[in-house]
Amino acid sequence: MDSQQVLTAGQQGLTLLLLISAPVLLVVLLVGLVVSIFQAATQINEATLSFVPKIVAAVAVLGFAGPWMMTTMVEYLQRTLLSIPSVVG
Repeated sequence: MDSQQVLTAGQQGLTLLLLISAPVLLVVLLVGLVVSIFQAATQINEATLSFVPKIVAAVAVLGFAGPWMMTTMVEYLQRTLLSIPSVVG
């Protein structure tokens, strides 16, 4: 296994990580922004008001996009495990 194969495997892993985490992170970011604007407009400084909607949004996104995330991770793992003989040999 040469350095190019190692870098390619690392790049694919990081790309997959960004691809899978993006939906949850983006939705939580948007919900946090909306809640922050609401808190600034109403001058309500309650910590749970910003925490609970983010958790609910993250669970909703995981429920909606979870099967796609799992399928993508399993396919990546299968490709990685099936490539081991060609890398070692």
